[in-house]
Amino acid sequence: MSTTVLETNVLVLNRFYMAVRVINVRRAFTLLYRNCAEVIENEYGQYASYDFDSWCELSQLTCLEKHEGEDYIQTANSELRVPRILRLTRFDRMPAQTLRFNRKNLFARDDHTCQYCGKSEPVHKLSLDHVIPRSYGGPTTWENIVCCCLRCNNRKGGRTPQEARMKLLTKPQKPRLNPVMVQSAEDPRYECWKTFLPVAG
Repeated sequence: MSTTVLETNVLVLNRFYMAVRVINVRRAFTLLYRNCAEVIENEYGQYASYDFDSWCELSQLTCLEKHEGEDYIQTANSELRVPRILRLTRFDRMPAQTLRFNRKNLFARDDHTCQYCGKSEPVHKLSLDHVIPRSYGGPTTWENIVCCCLRCNNRKGGRTPQEARMKLLTKPQKPRLNPVMVQSAEDPRYECWKTFLPVAG
């Protein structure tokens, strides 16, 4: 199995077809196999649902004629198509109104781009920077943390941007919508998500 494919995103909906969160493919297949979720697939403008067994059967048919944007993982005796949307079968609650403050969401908010030099980097070459350093009483909040490349982080050190003679490209703020969902929806593979995402207006 390709580790990269297993780490790609799957949108999770609650029972009322409302977007709840984003998980990776590995977790998605666990939920599907345990009958905690079903795959939601757009077929000719209509949404169809599949449990684990029926998704395996569909995968065997579609792998004979793969389309662009589809991902498959190799199992012991067949190929399994990667779902893009899951619907939880036992989850009624509404999506959480609070947005998790974590590395993944911060990197997505800043589009994996250093907020000092503007360079876009893979995750392992990025860090998070306190604009006002902690030693100066700077809080760990959406409004004081930015995505930063390792070079700029090292250059800035424990100083303010003014002291380091560095300028922020954008003012950090808390996003209104989940940045991972919004950013992923721009990828052609996740075009099908847009129907289920709240409008950013």
